[in-house]
Amino acid sequence: MVSSNSKEVVSELLPILKVYKDGTVERFFDSPHAPPSPLGNTTGVLSKDIAITPDISARLYLPKLPPSANQKLPILVYFHGGGFCIESPLSILCHRYLNSLVCQSKVIAVSVDYRLAPEYPLPIAYEDSWAALQWVASHNATTRNTKKDPWLIRHGDFNRVYLGGDSSGANIAHNMAMQAGIDTLHGDTKIYGVFLSQPYFCGSKLIGNECLVEKRLLHDTWMFVYPNAEGGIDNPMINPFAYGSRNLSQMQCRRLFVCVASKDELRERGVYYCNAVKESGWKGEVDLFEVEGEGHAFHFFDFDSEKAKDMVKRLACFLC
Repeated sequence: MVSSNSKEVVSELLPILKVYKDGTVERFFDSPHAPPSPLGNTTGVLSKDIAITPDISARLYLPKLPPSANQKLPILVYFHGGGFCIESPLSILCHRYLNSLVCQSKVIAVSVDYRLAPEYPLPIAYEDSWAALQWVASHNATTRNTKKDPWLIRHGDFNRVYLGGDSSGANIAHNMAMQAGIDTLHGDTKIYGVFLSQPYFCGSKLIGNECLVEKRLLHDTWMFVYPNAEGGIDNPMINPFAYGSRNLSQMQCRRLFVCVASKDELRERGVYYCNAVKESGWKGEVDLFEVEGEGHAFHFFDFDSEKAKDMVKRLACFLC
């Protein structure tokens, strides 16, 4: 992070970040980083950081297992939130959330560190996320010239691969599931389930009780991180209901779990999305969970609250 009143600002997305003429970016909402726990922590969950490619990395999580156990576990490929422009798997908010989720659900988690806008505008985050998903799937194939991880080889159950994310990460998870419905993953790996927590979808037309004033930052963020998006705010990646979007029935997974919060400006789209999936002809199981009286990303910022704990417990049950 760089802060200087003397530098010339060339663009800004307030209150999130500023971009200066010399190319530096000042982010106002990046959380402190937490180190991995290669020897475990109070939850017994192990974690480590790995490089997938020179540009893409991830933090891996492994729950506590009996000594010498060869137990096979579900795999969660997780995409963090932050409007495609802030936060990372190293964030203390993301790290403690994944620790709790992995401890309760007994999954192996791969938290993807995709590249951020504005240094790397969209669609790079989608491309990085797909490459990371293909890397995970490569452990289910005889792919050569790929550095494989021993946790995934020894404990990964490739019949139970899940995608998940929060906010913009949930948007990525949706788009990865849609892409997996068209493009083959290594080893012919299939996505078993997807969870979307307060998914970041948007569009030019209001849905339900949406308010245009509340949506302005959502609109501005999308155009800032993807300035060349065809269709702008009605690009299918951010508006899966826009003209030209692929039919939601093409989404590859058997189970879908969507979490919304009643005071979240994204709530209406999340509910609409669930109904649209059900009506699309998709042949899977859809569940909607709404948390009353809470706003966007409450389970990160008020992590120790009973409602946040209950939400993590619901997600863990979905992954079990």
